[in-house]
Amino acid sequence: MGNNLNLTEQLQKHFGFDRFKGDQELVIKSIMDGNDTFVLMPTGGGKSLCYQLPALLLEGTAIVISPLIALMKNQVDAIRNFGTDDGIAHFLNSSLSKAAIHKVKNDVSTGKTKLLYVAPESLTKQDNIDFFKQINISFYAVDEAHCISEWGHDFRPEYRRIRPIAAEIGKAPVMALTATATAKVQHDIQKNLGMLDAKVFKSSFNRPNLYYEIRPKVKPTAEIIKFISNNPGKSGIIYCLSRKKVETLAENLQVNGIKALPYHAGMDAATRSKHQDMFLMEEVDVIVATIAFGMGIDKPDVRYVIHYDIPKSLEGYYQETGRAGRDGGEGKCITFYSYKDIQKLEKFMQGKPVAEQEIGTQLLLDTVSYAESSVCRRKILLHYFGEIYEPENCQACDNCLNPKEKIEAKNEVVTALNSILTVNQKYKMEHITNILVGNKNAAIKSFMHDQLDIFGKGAEHDARFWHAIFRQAMIAGLINKDIENYGLLKITDKGMAYLDNPQSFTMVKNHDYEGEVEEASTAPSGGSGDPQLFSMLKDLRKKVAQRKQLPPFVIFQDPSLSDMSIQYPITIEELQNIQGVGQGKAMRYGKEFIELIKTYVDENDIDRPQDMVVKSIANKSKSKVTIIQNIDRKVSLDIIAESLGIGFDDLLTELEAIVNSGTKINIDYHIEEVMDPDTEDDIFEYFKEESEDGSIEEALAELGEEDYSLEDIRLVRIKFISELGN
Repeated sequence: MGNNLNLTEQLQKHFGFDRFKGDQELVIKSIMDGNDTFVLMPTGGGKSLCYQLPALLLEGTAIVISPLIALMKNQVDAIRNFGTDDGIAHFLNSSLSKAAIHKVKNDVSTGKTKLLYVAPESLTKQDNIDFFKQINISFYAVDEAHCISEWGHDFRPEYRRIRPIAAEIGKAPVMALTATATAKVQHDIQKNLGMLDAKVFKSSFNRPNLYYEIRPKVKPTAEIIKFISNNPGKSGIIYCLSRKKVETLAENLQVNGIKALPYHAGMDAATRSKHQDMFLMEEVDVIVATIAFGMGIDKPDVRYVIHYDIPKSLEGYYQETGRAGRDGGEGKCITFYSYKDIQKLEKFMQGKPVAEQEIGTQLLLDTVSYAESSVCRRKILLHYFGEIYEPENCQACDNCLNPKEKIEAKNEVVTALNSILTVNQKYKMEHITNILVGNKNAAIKSFMHDQLDIFGKGAEHDARFWHAIFRQAMIAGLINKDIENYGLLKITDKGMAYLDNPQSFTMVKNHDYEGEVEEASTAPSGGSGDPQLFSMLKDLRKKVAQRKQLPPFVIFQDPSLSDMSIQYPITIEELQNIQGVGQGKAMRYGKEFIELIKTYVDENDIDRPQDMVVKSIANKSKSKVTIIQNIDRKVSLDIIAESLGIGFDDLLTELEAIVNSGTKINIDYHIEEVMDPDTEDDIFEYFKEESEDGSIEEALAELGEEDYSLEDIRLVRIKFISELGN
């Protein structure tokens, strides 16, 4: 029907374009001929036009089912802009008042409305179903159709009810649209919507203008600030998994003079839409967001998408990176990856139903294999979506531009598989690795695994190497993790076949994403910056310590000197950003240190990373303030720990951090209660006269564990540093 219309003329008339993109015209003809139609079109390919134009041309009203209220509003506004009458497009969802709903239904009944956007929840309400039965429906369009499948990256159970309800309302052709679907998800969608014989239009998933890169997650905030500073004025989106990270990262960027705003589901709707609008209007350059941001946002010139945390699935990754460079211009996709983040995601899954864990685990594995592989990233991504990418080198991903070294690992894989069998497939990767490298820890001894033939058999490699072997064998499908007892390694049929007939197994070398450092939590220890400067700083510390008759560690600890030898701070303000140096210490001891560094920098023509220094937001940890206030009021330390919901050990760690960075606190009232004066004097004396570097372990060994407890030593050391150092 209606195909005698000249579609290009209609496109020009309604939308002002003079030609169709990709498969658009074929898709529109298919639905206008009354066929069920399945559209797989990557972000930016012009999906929405596929149902908007036929809706305007066909008799009746098209029902568009869409998951996001913000999305509907955007689309309705856009269509109204093209037409003269606002009644041409409406949405029906929970945000409307009774009067507004009445107006919508009236416009639909009188035939004014050509497109009606409906949330899946609204579709299932009985009074809406009764209303829909009375109107002429041209077709149903199911947008973001991947929400139907639990293997998709955004499963919505209510999407499963679309088919039965549509059948109840009345028969009309169905169009399903999605921007990401693996073969499995595509089948789920077609099966669930009862459209297995639909016409399928699948565009290529290749986005040639996007550059993909995975970086190890080392000081990611500093790296991000550096990247943005080198790309001034360009629009970008940064994705984080937690709301808290979104807030702190946005704040960190602002402190460093970057126009950035946070966006997450915990903010109220008004603030969210204000931030979104400011980004669209280019009043800010960067949005730091959880995945709640970006669906259906038509900003064509996003120049980079950064993932602070790796997404839970490759579909999510493809969807989010796809928001870069929609205008065909530059689009950089940079992801910070550490295997620790994967372990965190695995932990989150543990409380969920087994079926959900099974799916989540599989999706995570695919993500890990993508991140750690040294194969062309484009090849892996497109392969994931069932498309073959022919070229050997895409020239636009980190692996193609910097090929990684490979090594033959057939023997090691055989050893790894055999070790799993030796322990009857009943242990996790960590434990089996400890057996292979010969680590006699408590668990190994209690299971008597140090008696096994394979104990120490892999000692020529370190634990990290074996972790990589296990993971790459998992990626190759030789091993999987048990789902019921999540984490126990099991050998697959493919793994058994490999043991019978081992083949060459090339393993990628040096993609080490195992134990990356989170921001400044642990600075590199002695000497890992500029070794010459480090030793000069140590000499200066010694001189200052002798002059003040204090042990050197009270002035600055080694990690602080090490950080100075990396960052080269030359002002008191910069010194305060150094790990373990607070305002107090910087003011008290800083002058000589920054003078020394300044002279050193000048004499050796050093390019300071400082011209790029990352200002950190002062550690405004609420608990820190609470602790100090409570100590001023002489509240018992046990009560302070309890009120913060932390253990006593953790409280001591907080107190150590407080005094190490130069803040004075007085805990005499607590010490008097828990130890006799002689014990206190002995420990105090030890730190003053004998301790080299303030090590608690050495103090314990030196003073004797029988007479002095670890807790006593830590308490007195806190008092000592507070009194003498601060």
